[in-house]
Amino acid sequence: MPVEELERQYAALQGANLKLDLTRGKPAAAQLDLSDELDGILNGDFTAEDGTDVRNYGNLRGIPEARQLGAELLDVAPEDVMAGGNASLTLMFYVLDAAMHYGILHRPWRDAGPAKAICPVPGYDRHFTLTDSFGMAPVTVAMQDDGPDMDAVERLVQDDPTVRCIWCVPKHSNPTGCTYSPEVVERIARLPKLAAPGFLVLWDNAYAVHDFESPAVELTPILPLARAAGTADAIAMFASTSKITHAGSGVAFVGGGAELLDALERRFSAFMIGPDKVNQLRHARLLSGRLAEHMHSHAVSVQPKFEAVQAGLEQGLGGTGLATWTRPRGGYFVSLDTQPGLAKEVVGLAADAGVVLTPAGATFPGGKDPDDRNIRIAPTFATLDEVVAAIDVLALCIRLASARKSTEAA
Repeated sequence: MPVEELERQYAALQGANLKLDLTRGKPAAAQLDLSDELDGILNGDFTAEDGTDVRNYGNLRGIPEARQLGAELLDVAPEDVMAGGNASLTLMFYVLDAAMHYGILHRPWRDAGPAKAICPVPGYDRHFTLTDSFGMAPVTVAMQDDGPDMDAVERLVQDDPTVRCIWCVPKHSNPTGCTYSPEVVERIARLPKLAAPGFLVLWDNAYAVHDFESPAVELTPILPLARAAGTADAIAMFASTSKITHAGSGVAFVGGGAELLDALERRFSAFMIGPDKVNQLRHARLLSGRLAEHMHSHAVSVQPKFEAVQAGLEQGLGGTGLATWTRPRGGYFVSLDTQPGLAKEVVGLAADAGVVLTPAGATFPGGKDPDDRNIRIAPTFATLDEVVAAIDVLALCIRLASARKSTEAA
């Protein structure tokens, strides 16, 4: 299509006064409604299964019912889990803080000089923010269809003793939607053997049960492999109910080997007496024995929006060679790549037409995508009609930006 016609179509969009937002992976109100039974579910019964009065202090590792729920999310045994407050991101911060300033099973990272973190890209911007907040230099490796480029990862940890950790979102990864293959999981489980002492695998299984296609995608459990390799205490696993129940008032979990959890409990005891066990009990009573049923209800709400993204991108861009995108089977995002050098322009064009997208580059440390091509699409919070309209606008903006570039090069 001639660039003049694309310009005309785009100008018409600018006059339509659209206000559409695909910026962040938040659950929609209909998904939050699925957990409204949390309000009043205890009905005056505040006693956990072990007799704990959850209204009182104590139980730093969480009540048994909550640890069982975390075990189901992380695919481990309840004794391998500590249940905390509402945010797994907070637990990640605490773990990094303990490793950096106090040491977990080895001397503090800060005592060993500079510290670097391996960051698969495109990846999760909050992980990069945490890395930066501790003064750690990000080292990027490419995310492939089956997980991080493990040849590059293994070279990094073997050749550079200042590499202290690796970030992982192993299932329905943010933003590509890929799930790590069994081979990649096994290599990551062995990774601390290749690295300097104190190395941590930060295993953020945020989308463990967020499948929207059947059968569910299977992720190989990492902890048994780590135990076989002798690295279980170097695997810090995270999950939460933030996108399962009420996003702002869920329960978060950290899992791993016995020595790791013992070390974290000693550190956590310096600044807390116990988590919100009332909320833990509420969640356990809501989800115990019915997690799969609950997540199916989420899938019914979410899947049509992802199908709309795929249909809209295929209709607007299929066969053009102007963009490629992922086709996730779960999670919260679709990752799209334009031609190099166009992502920022596309995001700007979309914004001027009334569609707000995640900033270009957000999926890279420092917000700097070296190829300026990746755009993260987050369709869950918008209505289905809004998703359809927004993807149509996005496709037009990609076609227009690409046509302008071709015209300039001619």
